[in-house]
Amino acid sequence: MSIRVGILGYGNLGRGVESAIRQNPDMELAAVFTRRNPESVKVRTAGVKVLSADELEHMQGDIDVLVLCGGSATDLPVQTPKYASMYNVVDSFDTHARIPEHFAAVDEAAKQGQKTAVISCGWDPGMFSLNRLYSNCILPEGQDYTFWGRGVSQGHSDAVRRIDGVKDCRQYTVPVPEALEAVRRGENPVLTTRQKHTRECFVVAEEGADLARIEHEIKTMPNYFADYDTTVHFITEEEMKRDHSGLPHGGCVIRTGVTGMDGEHKHVIEYSLKLDSNPEFTGSVIAACARAAFRMNREGANGAKTLFDIAPAYLSAKSGEELRAHLL
Repeated sequence: MSIRVGILGYGNLGRGVESAIRQNPDMELAAVFTRRNPESVKVRTAGVKVLSADELEHMQGDIDVLVLCGGSATDLPVQTPKYASMYNVVDSFDTHARIPEHFAAVDEAAKQGQKTAVISCGWDPGMFSLNRLYSNCILPEGQDYTFWGRGVSQGHSDAVRRIDGVKDCRQYTVPVPEALEAVRRGENPVLTTRQKHTRECFVVAEEGADLARIEHEIKTMPNYFADYDTTVHFITEEEMKRDHSGLPHGGCVIRTGVTGMDGEHKHVIEYSLKLDSNPEFTGSVIAACARAAFRMNREGANGAKTLFDIAPAYLSAKSGEELRAHLL
């Protein structure tokens, strides 16, 4: 039996989820929902219905899991609790500091509708979170480090685009090599935000714009760039299209710790990702979590869940027998 998946929102992430669904034979894309004019949205998979988001009120019997692909800042805090009372849902809410309140709101709605809602699916939060938990359990005496990049930060790129005089931007987050190597050597350095990462901006400015003002606004922007060493490059639209059209990303989670009666033995656990396409990889994590949401709901596990709550076997299309024979 195929798991019928619906997607709300068809930007980069929605297309990434669709790509992942096509790679999973136990899933089918049942419909795409949009808040735009449905006729303006062209889905790559032939024959998939594109419907108005208003139709979600009437589609519960046709969809097993609804994937929400809105933005964490404004869309998901409203959408996920709303639809969690009607559907099993999965979202990629990634504002770390607000996850507890988001979880609480979604949990209440999902329990009310006897549905299963998996939130904050992706690679951070998501796979990185899971590996932080595993390594903390294994090395309780230790230190966590997370490095992001080199890769495009879509949120930071959007923040620069909002500056007057900016036509386009790609912002790359870059780990500081010396800091990363010190952690890998088990030195347990105490690192400030500035010491862990730098930021690099490639900006297309409008004709006649004040480049010095734009650079100053970028470098002093609170919560985005003020705490980092930031380099700004002004480039042409042709250079942007040629050199910066992709959405690569990645990073690593490192846990350093000690064992032994006197803490005499050092250990380093590292989990790393290098991604050609951030939205397609995130979509692949979401697809696995959609499978888990469907299975857990069938067993009566209602309410909000995170990757911490999902047994690994629920994520896999393989049977328990296959997993034990080939992956254990």
